[in-house]
Amino acid sequence: MIRLCKHNQENVLDKVRNGQLDAIALSSTNLIDDIILHMNSHKIFDCLKDNIPDKRAQNNTIPYELIWACSIAAKMKVQTSLTDIPFAINDHKTLAELGYTLIDDNSNLKAGLMQESSLRFLLNKYDSSLFVDGYNNTVQNGILPLLDIVPDIHILDCTDLEVNYFNEHYEESGIAKSKRDNMNSRGYKLATLRGIVEDTGIIEDIRFGSLNTHDLKLSEEMLKTSPMLKENDILINDRGFLSRELINYLKTERKVDTYIPLRRNMESYKMAVLDAKYKNDWHEHPTNRRTSQVITLVDDLGENWRGSNPKEDVPINGCVVWDEETDEYFVFVTTDITKSAKDILNIYELRPEIEEDYRQLKDFWKIEDFKSTKINVILFHIVCVLFGYLFFQLYTLFPEGAEFIGKSLPVILKKYLPKVQPYVVLYTGYEFGVLKLIDLMELYAHCDETVQSKFKTILTD
Repeated sequence: MIRLCKHNQENVLDKVRNGQLDAIALSSTNLIDDIILHMNSHKIFDCLKDNIPDKRAQNNTIPYELIWACSIAAKMKVQTSLTDIPFAINDHKTLAELGYTLIDDNSNLKAGLMQESSLRFLLNKYDSSLFVDGYNNTVQNGILPLLDIVPDIHILDCTDLEVNYFNEHYEESGIAKSKRDNMNSRGYKLATLRGIVEDTGIIEDIRFGSLNTHDLKLSEEMLKTSPMLKENDILINDRGFLSRELINYLKTERKVDTYIPLRRNMESYKMAVLDAKYKNDWHEHPTNRRTSQVITLVDDLGENWRGSNPKEDVPINGCVVWDEETDEYFVFVTTDITKSAKDILNIYELRPEIEEDYRQLKDFWKIEDFKSTKINVILFHIVCVLFGYLFFQLYTLFPEGAEFIGKSLPVILKKYLPKVQPYVVLYTGYEFGVLKLIDLMELYAHCDETVQSKFKTILTD
């Protein structure tokens, strides 16, 4: 039987001295637990609790924050099934530092912290939009303000989350051409807004839809309403988000400048290349590895890219890149007409970072590894993966995690060697205390033979 125990150090020590001791547990290091504890020390789980409602009955044994901690820890350990969640955190000191710990009658956690059936019952109480809104509200209204993180450069993109094409039971899935092989695929689409923070990035806003939803349609409402986009911010887009009307709206209504590449079949692309050839004023590419490419600035491109209401069109300048080896041209434009060609390229070349996000989320974090066809379970998995990824990115911003910046957590874990920590957790009744090994030795030395015998019995059992 699982017992929920509360921390009460002095009371536990008094009881131990009087011969009351139910269990002793050693603690070992674990990088995931360290990250979870670091987030807990910064009140991150309070943000989750405040922004994603607990839909359970009032009298619960398992604290709501512990459910989220275990769920996120499971994804960080690349454990994608609901059955993994009850076992994701099993270190007694970690549980103790989270503010509570649980034991069963055999003084271990082999039965898990909660039942999988209870998790499924809980998830059935949430509709799909609540998880998406819960992630956004937690990040935007809780975590980022709490840590005083205010990104001013943002990257927008969408990624396909594919499932078994022949399984029609995936709720709310759609069918469309896959970006990977141009074959029909089934699945979902995730739109993300990534804020650049120092040398890393934070997925700060998301939207979710079926695979057949166009990237722009899925993202447009987010761009128009996201509180993460502020006046004088920068938004970097891909070609899939080419919309003159949206670019105009962002510049005039939200005072946000857009950076985006043009397609070859666009009139503005053709005119930019002609203008660049005519000027013949080429300069070195700012990226050292692109030795075969040169760049030049072209202005007043707005006349060649008209919206439905040309009077609302904002001015656009561009950077033309010429690859002298292949004789190919690339055009990147912006609504910030104060920028040089070099500035435009340097800003746009931040965009591949979000592609690296998606690669890691798919290849390492298994965000597409759905163990259920039910939409609420699918979205719970996605959101827990995103929270896990967010926690790791945040951890690298602190001194304790700085050594991991630019690395993938699943790759780090393959080389990580856990070590036994000099801590033990003592249980008496429904309370626990945490001692260093040296303090435990001192406690043992000052106890009478009856209590020492109790220690020996438990430790050798």
